[in-house]
Amino acid sequence: MYKRLAAEFFGTFWLVLGGCGSAVLDAAYPHLGIGFIGVAFAFGLTVLTMWYAVGHISGGHFNPGVTVGLFAGGRFGAREVIPYIIAQVIGSIVAAAVLYAIATGKPGFSASASGFASNGYGAHSPGGYSMHAVMVSEFVLTAMFVFVIQGATDRRAPAGFAGLAIGLTLTLIHLISIPVDNTSVNPARSTGVALFQGGWAVHQLWLFWVMPLLGGAAGGLIYRLLLEERSARA
Repeated sequence: MYKRLAAEFFGTFWLVLGGCGSAVLDAAYPHLGIGFIGVAFAFGLTVLTMWYAVGHISGGHFNPGVTVGLFAGGRFGAREVIPYIIAQVIGSIVAAAVLYAIATGKPGFSASASGFASNGYGAHSPGGYSMHAVMVSEFVLTAMFVFVIQGATDRRAPAGFAGLAIGLTLTLIHLISIPVDNTSVNPARSTGVALFQGGWAVHQLWLFWVMPLLGGAAGGLIYRLLLEERSARA
């Protein structure tokens, strides 16, 4: 079990450092110009690379919404849900601390003022989207993310391509929703950077736990009930 938790820690660490790091550092050095498309691909690449690196050890969740979704989808045991989520959140916080140490190497940088790649709604949404719009976005996109994961890892799916499908799906999700709320679909990812932003991001963090967890559970259930063969269920 400790190897599986370590894999979840490192996978989530890499996701937050790579994805949020690309957003924070690109904002600090806008002349480099990777933009939100580059950030979207950074998030997808972190999941793709870590899925192939440690997915065979832990299943490659790196996300409490995915863990809950796979439990709801019958692919994951109840006793392992909380330990996985704890490992993921710790990985996110450690990654945010490393990113903070790097970002503050530039004089004048402020995690509070910059937002530190935190997720937000209303005045803190990149595009000014309302709380209602963000709730819908997080629920639907997390549900679809888990739906794709269930399908890509189904025993009937082509072997060896799951990581590619999952990574590209996360990229697509970011292309859709970075303007809406900086894209969460992952409570652990939201938590690490919010703690370092320290203000509005912490106050709005509840939404980025509640909706991805509900969405993940919905995606897992939908695939399980409608598309999965009974004999394929865990």
